[in-house]
Amino acid sequence: MPALASALALMMTGAAPATTLPALPPMASGYVFEDRNRNRKRDAGEPGLANVKVSNGLSITTTDRDGRWALTYDEFMTPFFVIKPRGWMTPVDEKQLPQFYYIHAPEGLPKTRYGGMEPTGPLPASIDFPLHRQNEPDKFKAIVFGDTQPRDLREVDYIARDVVEPLKGNTEGAMFGVTLGDIVFDNLDVMEPLAHVIAMIGLPWYNVLGNHDINFDTPDDARANSRWLKIYGPSYYSFEYGATHFVALDNVWWPGANNGGYTAALGPRQLAWLKEDLRRVPENQLVVLMMHIPIMSMQDADKAALFELIKDRPYVLSMSAHTHFQSHEFLGKEEGWPGQGEHHHVVTVTACGSWWQGAPDERGIPHTTMRDGAPNGYLIYTFDGNQYSMEFRAAGAPSSYQMNIYAPDVASSGDQVEIMTNVFGGSERSKVEIRIGGGEWQTMTKANVQDPVYLATFERDKAITAPYRPLPGAVNSNHIWRAELTVPAGKGLVPVEVRTTDMFGQVYHATRGIRLVDKR
Repeated sequence: MPALASALALMMTGAAPATTLPALPPMASGYVFEDRNRNRKRDAGEPGLANVKVSNGLSITTTDRDGRWALTYDEFMTPFFVIKPRGWMTPVDEKQLPQFYYIHAPEGLPKTRYGGMEPTGPLPASIDFPLHRQNEPDKFKAIVFGDTQPRDLREVDYIARDVVEPLKGNTEGAMFGVTLGDIVFDNLDVMEPLAHVIAMIGLPWYNVLGNHDINFDTPDDARANSRWLKIYGPSYYSFEYGATHFVALDNVWWPGANNGGYTAALGPRQLAWLKEDLRRVPENQLVVLMMHIPIMSMQDADKAALFELIKDRPYVLSMSAHTHFQSHEFLGKEEGWPGQGEHHHVVTVTACGSWWQGAPDERGIPHTTMRDGAPNGYLIYTFDGNQYSMEFRAAGAPSSYQMNIYAPDVASSGDQVEIMTNVFGGSERSKVEIRIGGGEWQTMTKANVQDPVYLATFERDKAITAPYRPLPGAVNSNHIWRAELTVPAGKGLVPVEVRTTDMFGQVYHATRGIRLVDKR
């Protein structure tokens, strides 16, 4: 009865029982609108856009009929960003970097060797995202760079002359570009000048965070991206172009200075966001996951969690860089893939090749051949509905340059010779054939070996001096094929022809000659 007596007493005195209501989380809000005059301000007559997705890096909401959105935030740092829908585009800045975000960091992020973020001050009354219309067909192209990774302004100049200049006015119809991390090599001061150089290509350019792009003198992962946030924006995000959904992931986890090195992980917050992002993407839509460190190198728990999110989707491609060699990986049960068939993961050729190392060419630019014997360069992707294909491009070279043929310079009729071919963009699903002297085509055998010319170049380049650097050691290449052939009778040069058909049905040819000499 004591409880009843207490209640009766409260009723008689008119007092209410004390109740503690949970505090409501603070909310940010704003509008997504059609920026008809592209001045990035909402003017009279510019309508709000309904059903556009907006995120705070954890949750995702959609705008209402008036284009309004609202999401929670915290006072430390919150990245708000619009998820660009098909048929619309965000503004880009003078560096061609898409401006799809607002970073709320009222007290800024800590100043470090390479600077942090200045305080953004109080939350704006309205955080608005302008979009303008653009035509986006199902079929389109995009340029994808692996690591650009300059250490200093000298190497930014290498990129400008070796990679960017040949692309100016010759982007093969690409609609945008992406760099898959390691934008720079620890020296974050060169991010800005490099961004201006990449802008010369003339395309909107998206970027993925790499392990050499973070502030190493910070205490934890939450603060490690402060320079990145200032220049490039959120370290993970998504956008749509045509019929394809692109997701940029941050799989570099920084435990803090003096706590060991980085690890390849996504973390629970990013995984929760990714789950929410993919939940809103139709199953029959192609999803492209872009990251810096290959999936195979990620921590087991995060790799398993990522696989779980995509295992039932029939159209998923993932891509990375980081290793400084080109590779197609087809991940199955041995690699922990729980879905049907195999998951295709592309380890992308790096724009910087072997970290801008090797002897200089006639321009003073290191040849920077990658460790698998392929030249530095990039990939050109074609997306078409939920299908895709890609082609290798060697920096500054014609699109027909797809392989190197290694054969003896001289031989005699009747000799047995071994011929090897490095097909730069080849995979285990490629077919590689050879013929000599116009004879019958023969199938070459795939060989998991080091590139023989790279090995010789490695020895030669040991003697180079500053400012140039010797090459790194070779790795086994997974795109070399070999064959033994009999040299036919003839005079002069006997032609050696190689043709390859890749996994997408694209056919490439190359030819070299063997000079015939009389046997002694």
